[in-house]
Amino acid sequence: MIEFLMPSLGADMEAGTLVEWRKKPGDTVKRGDIIAEVETQKGLIEIEVFDEGVIGELLIKEGAKIPVGTVMALINPSGATLERKEITPEQTAIVIQPTEEKIIEKVREEKLEARTIKASPLAKRMAAENKIDLSQIQGTGEEDAITKGDVENANAQKGKKITNSEEKNIPQVQAIRSAVAAAMSKSNREIPHYYLEKRIDMTKALAWLGETNHKLPIQKRLLPAALLIKSVAQSLVDFPNLNATWDNGLQLKKEINIGFVVSLRGGGIIIPTIHNANLKNTSEIMEALNDIIPRARAMKLRSSDLSDSTITITSLGEGGADVVFGVIYPPQVAIIGFGGSSQQAVVENGMLGIRHVFTVTLAGDHRATDGLTGSDFLVTLNKHLQNPESL
Repeated sequence: MIEFLMPSLGADMEAGTLVEWRKKPGDTVKRGDIIAEVETQKGLIEIEVFDEGVIGELLIKEGAKIPVGTVMALINPSGATLERKEITPEQTAIVIQPTEEKIIEKVREEKLEARTIKASPLAKRMAAENKIDLSQIQGTGEEDAITKGDVENANAQKGKKITNSEEKNIPQVQAIRSAVAAAMSKSNREIPHYYLEKRIDMTKALAWLGETNHKLPIQKRLLPAALLIKSVAQSLVDFPNLNATWDNGLQLKKEINIGFVVSLRGGGIIIPTIHNANLKNTSEIMEALNDIIPRARAMKLRSSDLSDSTITITSLGEGGADVVFGVIYPPQVAIIGFGGSSQQAVVENGMLGIRHVFTVTLAGDHRATDGLTGSDFLVTLNKHLQNPESL
């Protein structure tokens, strides 16, 4: 039997609230299927399952607050459907006249039906906000319970746009700010930071981007962010101690998963993950960014989008501050910062010229690495950016 656990979506997460099960006992699941929706400080997150089998038992009730690591469900890996016992309420024997029995039982059933409408907590909230009568909806969930999808379908039939307070940005942004504050406070308390910076000439890289984009359709054109993520990922191959976490000692990571800081429109930040960035080319990274950034800003991320990052990149973009010194996101051991690019006078081969330049910074955990390692990493990063076609 496989135990499905409440996942951790960052060092700042201690618990989440189960809003709705998306699967029921007896359902077959495969890797990537959405099994539940959980409310965290980062919003309403779709939780994925990473095993294959048949749902055996759901151990947590909707609406419950669950600590990270708690067993939420049991999955039978064999693929065989588990036996489910039907719970039959005990009936009390009542002596009544045969002619009255059917009438009394019918009244009893009608009263019971009117008194108990099964619906998920999220479905109830959405129905109340949109003034939808739950008694008029046929549920499709376990034991005919009404789900969020049932409420959305009912509202769609009326031609109205669904509203849901779970997706309103202001409370979520406030919660995200609190989560970031907790993580950054932990970082400053526990991590001995060191900082390095290096000025990098981006003229060749930007020229390569321009030439490459000229050959691509508009929807597939590359942004500098894709090239920066790829160059960092490729550089980390030679510096595994920076692609690691600190948990009772240095824990090296096999995968290079880049956390990329996304600014939210209402304020605050969120850090989704580009998995196996070193194995992706720049076009694949750009495709991942085009998918994940809009969902991040709409607060519609999945658990895999927020998990397993091994290092973080923050970029201020063109026109931003010249230098950004990041704070390491625990339990990671490094963060890379890209300042805004600008045209500067640069001497190259004894000749003065105008070049596109920006400053790259590294904040490192001194328990994991030292300044020499960090300096060598920045030198390698520069080499990759001077040869963008090799990426």
